[in-house]
Amino acid sequence: MSRNGLYGLVGVLLIAVVALGGYLVYQQNQKPGLEITVDKSGIQVNGNG
Repeated sequence: MSRNGLYGLVGVLLIAVVALGGYLVYQQNQKPGLEITVDKSGIQVNGNG
């Protein structure tokens, strides 16, 4: 593989890693404002309101 091909491959991988990191940060910041939990002790409703 030529040197230009390797640079291209590294560039594509770098862009993919940065995009995936940005997507994960975005998903972490999209937590719901209302959380409903049902378990053995009953129902719990937690919110920020």
